Amino acid sequence: MSTQAATPNEKDSTTQRPSRKTQRPTKPAGMSAKFFGASALSFPTWAYALFFFIIPVALVIFYSFGYKPDEFTAVATDKLSFGRYPDAMSASFVSTFFATLRISIVGTILCLIIALPFAYWLAIKVSPARRSLALALVMVPFWTNFLVRTLGWQIMLSPDGFLSNWMQGLGMLDGPLDILYTRTAVQIGVVYNYLPLMILPLFVAIDSAGQKLREASYDLGAGKVTTFLRVTLPMAMPGVVSGCLLVFIPLNGDYVTATVLGGASGSMVGQLIANQFNTAQNWAVGAAMAVILILATLVVVGVGFGLLKLGQAIAAKLGSVPLKDGRA
Repeated sequence: MSTQAATPNEKDSTTQRPSRKTQRPTKPAGMSAKFFGASALSFPTWAYALFFFIIPVALVIFYSFGYKPDEFTAVATDKLSFGRYPDAMSASFVSTFFATLRISIVGTILCLIIALPFAYWLAIKVSPARRSLALALVMVPFWTNFLVRTLGWQIMLSPDGFLSNWMQGLGMLDGPLDILYTRTAVQIGVVYNYLPLMILPLFVAIDSAGQKLREASYDLGAGKVTTFLRVTLPMAMPGVVSGCLLVFIPLNGDYVTATVLGGASGSMVGQLIANQFNTAQNWAVGAAMAVILILATLVVVGVGFGLLKLGQAIAAKLGSVPLKDGRA
């Protein structure tokens, strides 16, 4: 029985069979993939920034170029100019602005001084079982309305209030307490209202610094103060920066605390802006004041960041070990 060898063409036809699975051409991502795909996860962020920050600030800037046409109209934008900015930079506004800046800087520093040891104690000394309770107590003031909390301090700081009677009973005062409707009362109020905004980021930063690094510092012979200054505090600097921003920026525009506790002698820029919008019905001048306040706040924050970077560079240079011939 003879067998016939298969030709090369026949071998190729028997061994190489066409695959049934064909690769489909990829289609470019359409609009539905862009809006309902992975990028949709960032929708809350940019929507919040757009509708609650960018659009309101853009409207304020736009109104600052307008004018008040008559007694019954708040603003008109048919003729745009920079004329409202000289009107906004009055002598009373400049003096009130520098008073506001002083209250904001001092309030931020006081919040940092009070919050730093408390956050350190909360992150390191308090046991994890009781830490949640301590954090809840820090958040308790936020469960009450901002205005109600400030009114509580108005009652406490009044001449016939609890604090005045208590200090007179201890012999610390000869007469009633007389700090209500002053800048001192405003300073106390802003420190109380914004202190939790400094404690929380500091606690997170110190807690994330890590216990192992502190233990390593102790093992190398460093004391508690040296470990705090050389290990804990540098690693907690992002929390310090975040806390200062969270306190300083809203404090600059606060007018509730100044209205309730400051009166006429403890006024802040926020009061002047609110009066232009609500009482004088001059939205153009009020918007110009608001733009000036925003720009001044950005300048102060930029100067603060510059000083922070300079301090970090100097500290790194002083803490570095000079090398000679490849040896320390």
